[in-house]
Amino acid sequence: MKVVIVGCGRVGSMLASDLDAAGHEVTIIDERVSAFNRLGDSYKGNMVVGTGIDESVLRRAGIEAADCFCAVTNGDNRNIMAAQVAKVVFKVPRVITRIYDPIREQTYREFGLETICSTTIVSSMISTYFTSGTNPAHAEPAPAAAAAEARR
Repeated sequence: MKVVIVGCGRVGSMLASDLDAAGHEVTIIDERVSAFNRLGDSYKGNMVVGTGIDESVLRRAGIEAADCFCAVTNGDNRNIMAAQVAKVVFKVPRVITRIYDPIREQTYREFGLETICSTTIVSSMISTYFTSGTNPAHAEPAPAAAAAEARR
């Protein structure tokens, strides 16, 4: 699978590294060369310096042959624009974008853009933990929490 990722922060670098390790062809784009340091020495994919809303940068990243695209920068507007370009201009089959603002997320989903809102996901998971005592982010409780529960 050929994947183009815009944003080499915590999420983008982890996603790129995981997909690369799984044998996929990964290209990651970021405006800052120093962001690529997050990838580590084992990353064998491609790195492109530039902005993910620039069509020439996206072409250099190989978007015309991409199977999947995601935008995970720290800016909702940038992510939305990059995802729209990937979907509409380059017709990438699977496009998803991270959006922090839940209201924007709902609006863009209604326009047909596949989104993921970390704000609503994390809020929901914390609420679940508070109400049920089960952390949906992990199959097992934290070791200290399990020990404390066993002492009760």
